[in-house]
This record gives sequence, C-alpha cells and structure tokens, in this order.
Amino acid sequence: MISRTLTLTAATAGALTLALASAGPVGATPRADDDKAMVSVFHAVPGLTVDVYANGEELLPDFKPGTLTEPQELPAGSYDLKVFKDGDGPDGSPALQKKIEVPAGADATVVAHLSADGKPQLNAFVNDVTKVPAGKSRLTVRHVAAAPAVDVRAAEKPVFEALENPKEAKTEVKAGTVPADVVLAGTDTVAVGPADVNLKEGTSNVVYAWGSADDKNLALKVQSFDGMHSAPGGVDAGYSGAAAANSAHDWPAWGAAAGLLVVAGALTVRRRARRHA
Repeated sequence: MISRTLTLTAATAGALTLALASAGPVGATPRADDDKAMVSVFHAVPGLTVDVYANGEELLPDFKPGTLTEPQELPAGSYDLKVFKDGDGPDGSPALQKKIEVPAGADATVVAHLSADGKPQLNAFVNDVTKVPAGKSRLTVRHVAAAPAVDVRAAEKPVFEALENPKEAKTEVKAGTVPADVVLAGTDTVAVGPADVNLKEGTSNVVYAWGSADDKNLALKVQSFDGMHSAPGGVDAGYSGAAAANSAHDWPAWGAAAGLLVVAGALTVRRRARRHA
C-alpha cells in the first residue's frame, strides 16, 4: 500500500474531462475500422483495486494495479462510466461517474498513474502504429511514475535523457533483445531494472516506468503492437543516442481510479456472452 493512499470521493468527478478526440492525430494506418476505436487501459496506481462499470455493466471487476488490458475495438459513441472502490458497487454511490465520448479511428492507451509528486492523475497517450523501417523497431518510453526526471538506457547507453513525468519520448532502433534500465537523470544510479526488452522487427513497443520512488515499488511495463513491417531495404542505424522527449497529451488531474476508462462495448459483449453460456 502506497503512503499516498487514494481517497475515493464523488467530489473528484468534476476534475475529469475525457475526450480522446483531443489527443491528436493517429497513425496513417489506424488499427480500427472507420467507426471504431482501439483502446487499452493501464492501471499504474499502486495500492488501489477498483471495479469499473459502463452503461450499467460490470466491465473490470477487481482491477488491480499493474494490469494492462489488451487493445479492444470499441464502437465509437457515448459511454456512461462509473468507478467504485472495490466491492462498493453497483448499488452504492460511485466515487466517479462520467459520460464520455469515444471518437472513431483512435488508437490510444489510457493510463491511471501517479504524478511526479505522487498525486493520482489520468493521461491518454496516442500509440504510434505507423510503418517501421526494415530491420527496425519503434521504442517509446512513458514516464508515469512518482519519481524525478530519469534517463532511459539500452545496453547501458542512454536512449532518452531527462524524461519527466508525464512525458513520453520515442525513436526507432535496431531490432533485437536489449537490457533496459532507468537511472536518475545525469547519474548511473539505477532506479528500475535492468530488464530484457525484446524489440522485434516491425513492432512498436511502449515501455512504462511506473510506481513510486519513495515507496520503492518502481517497475517497468511493456506494451507491444505488431504488423508495422516495411519493405526490405532500410538501413540499420542501431541506437542513436539521446532522443528529444515529446510531451504527452495533457489531461486534467483526477481523483480515484478514473484511469480505468474507455473499455466498454467489446468487453460488455464478451461478458454477456459468457453469462448466456
């Protein structure tokens, strides 16, 4: 249990405005149909388990920290979401209730995480699923941990420097398995890792640094997308050193477990099918 325990209160509902349409353009080769969206959810708030309901259906019971859902193709449209502290729903008062719009064509991951100073917040990141040069793999790192700026290294060589929460940075590297670690910016002090990351050719790989430095539970989570191969003929440049960090798409802070959002239609259909079976 982290020291900064989340308090679930209805007053936090007004702090959330989620409209993935504002998250910017998606790749030129979207992974969803024109009237669909691809959405994943990563629960990166240590110490809090919740139940998530959408349109009256329980979608994510006992959703635990460190869980990353598989991408779900959702019908674009409006969803009424309610988030309860684990065991409090559906008859109790939701800690958070919000109607959201899921736009068509998006490929995004919604992340519930801690800010650099340990406050819970919500960020939505657009996943780059455009083509990758032959022999290469795309590497994106997202800093979503309660920790200061960090350097991200591959085989002990800096790939991204001075990355701050809640920013992301990306580059294209030679495909292969590399030991990755996270160090405090400008030092060799390892905060997370090392951990082997398998960067397959034609994939886009997202590494999340999450948890809390003060509570000594920092960890890495990897999300991979495939099917982005390009025709042979690219030039392998290998690791090119530091890459500039790109700002994540900013979202208002939230209270409770609102990062467990936007998993509606597909999961509802699946749950109903299991019940009928």
